[in-house]
Amino acid sequence: MDLAQQVKTDLSGTFPASSTNLTTLAQLQDAGLLAQDLDPTLTQVAQRYAIGLTPHMANLIDRSNAADPIGAQFIPSPKELHTLEVEILDPIDDAGFSPLPGLVHRYSDRVLLKVVSVCPVYCRFCFRREMVGPGGPNLTRADLAAAIAYIAAHPEIFEVILTGGDPFMLSPRRVGELTQALAAIEHVKIVRWHTRVPIVDPDRVTPAFIETLKAPEIATWVAIHANHAQEFSKEAQSCVRSLADAGIALVSQSVLLKGINDNLEALQDLMRMFFGLGIKPYYLHHPDLAPGTSHFRLPIKKGQALMRALRKTMSGLAQPTYVLDIPGGAFKAPLETPHVREASTGLQLLDGKGVWHDYKG
Repeated sequence: MDLAQQVKTDLSGTFPASSTNLTTLAQLQDAGLLAQDLDPTLTQVAQRYAIGLTPHMANLIDRSNAADPIGAQFIPSPKELHTLEVEILDPIDDAGFSPLPGLVHRYSDRVLLKVVSVCPVYCRFCFRREMVGPGGPNLTRADLAAAIAYIAAHPEIFEVILTGGDPFMLSPRRVGELTQALAAIEHVKIVRWHTRVPIVDPDRVTPAFIETLKAPEIATWVAIHANHAQEFSKEAQSCVRSLADAGIALVSQSVLLKGINDNLEALQDLMRMFFGLGIKPYYLHHPDLAPGTSHFRLPIKKGQALMRALRKTMSGLAQPTYVLDIPGGAFKAPLETPHVREASTGLQLLDGKGVWHDYKG
């Protein structure tokens, strides 16, 4: 049987969202997360960008703290309507590297497969905020078959990275079918899932779900996204341990966010939380130039200073790599010399081909 035909279904179906998920301004008000005298500009924000917050995360937000580090990540703000000239709808140019719907082939040995457009929560700083949300594009059966066939036809592809949206929104059956289809491709050895679900909705990750992530022919990795230690409830920590106990390799993804984790204590606590749960700190992203996100961005020099301080206080295993996707999709540049320099035009970043790029963020 053709490999593509082994995928028996499309990916339009996901786990049903909890009926109590907060997806509207009114629901956030009822939960005490927005003032009753609503700022009228928030209606414009809600019309443009998806809102989503699980009850699990809502319960972790301190309503008495206007700067709560969890609330700031998910509760919409009028600041999102402020767009800078340098901000870009597709800041890392996924579209420019997409040979097929849902597939991004930016680096020769790996591809991104964006299997769903929905997430359990919608981060206000998301670099794909113009593309994700209810009603967004999910892969059809034909799209998925074409993507699998493309991967099978390119023997240089060693690793497949599943993203979206959040791929853990798929049902266990669909996850299992996708895992098996990729495992059947001889040259694919790594399948990596990028997700927030273990932190924001840990009950979704059942033992049966975990088993569908694995196949003897591949190594399964899960990249877990969290930005503050307060996100790690007891349930989330238990979920992470279940993944680790199942033999799944875990790495972290975080974004360095102004007012949320841009201080040494917050970063130490976050990396120690990852490290203590068996999650290898992997990437600390400088925020991308997504529209309406400038209030989350801090100067790169401050991020560099924080990384120097982190290196002085924590072991090498607990160190993430501070990175920025060069706008336009050229390269994921480590934000440390020799990849960063000052020039007459301002800050410049070095890509993997030895080309320097001006950065105006």
